[in-house]
Amino acid sequence: MRFAIKTRPEHQTWEEMRDVWIAADDVELFESAWNWDHFYPLTGDMAGPNYEAWTMLAALAQATRRIRLGCQVTGMIYRHPAVLANMAATVDVISGGRLELGVGAGWNQMECDAYGIELPPLKERFDRFDEGVEAMLALLTEPLANFSGRYFQLTEARCEPKPVQRPHPPVTIGGSGPKRTLRAAARWAQQWNMIVRGDISEWIQAKEILAGHCATFGRDVNEITCSVNVRLDDGTDAAVEQATVFRDAGVDLAILNLPHHAKPESIAPLADAFAHLA
Repeated sequence: MRFAIKTRPEHQTWEEMRDVWIAADDVELFESAWNWDHFYPLTGDMAGPNYEAWTMLAALAQATRRIRLGCQVTGMIYRHPAVLANMAATVDVISGGRLELGVGAGWNQMECDAYGIELPPLKERFDRFDEGVEAMLALLTEPLANFSGRYFQLTEARCEPKPVQRPHPPVTIGGSGPKRTLRAAARWAQQWNMIVRGDISEWIQAKEILAGHCATFGRDVNEITCSVNVRLDDGTDAAVEQATVFRDAGVDLAILNLPHHAKPESIAPLADAFAHLA
């Protein structure tokens, strides 16, 4: 099993998160670090602070040297895919080719209502997501991108400079919807992330559905890194136990969701606690 960290960019300072990422950058066990794409906190006081994902990623790309970095996951509803493609290319260049491009359809009704952002019905939202991913990848890989969809159009569109990683930064698609999300992951993703809230059988069933969609597209499901999130709120021992169950079920990557106000000096001991599962 491989390991990563995730910091929740709510209710804590920029300096706290930056220092934790710098500490993780020095720990070989952690291959990547992640934040999330929201504008309001998801827990506690909704009037509290929450930092914007992509400007933070650009800054963290400069603060680190080794660890890969990504957003888990970017809501397609928040930014036009052409804008997101340019952002991704720029962060990949700034990081020297360390970006993980996490995307999802989006879901947060409260944020959309507050900002006047349309949150379409589920079918349209996933139709827009599929088109958005396709348009984004065209921009990241083609000198002149052309795309004619119902919701997005590109006409000899450029995205320069191109990302360092070729053909494009690895795509992570998050979610577990059997008909649309897992189909999209089978079609485009290099990593699939699922938040497991119940028994491990929930993840096993979703992985089987993913494999079926992969067969449709002529892909081997083993080409896709399967990641899950592991919360540390109940203590390290409980998290190690949960990660062990995930590893035994076939999960490739455990993303350790750090508690608020995690200290840089806690990162190396945390890695030691999980190292035997690697």
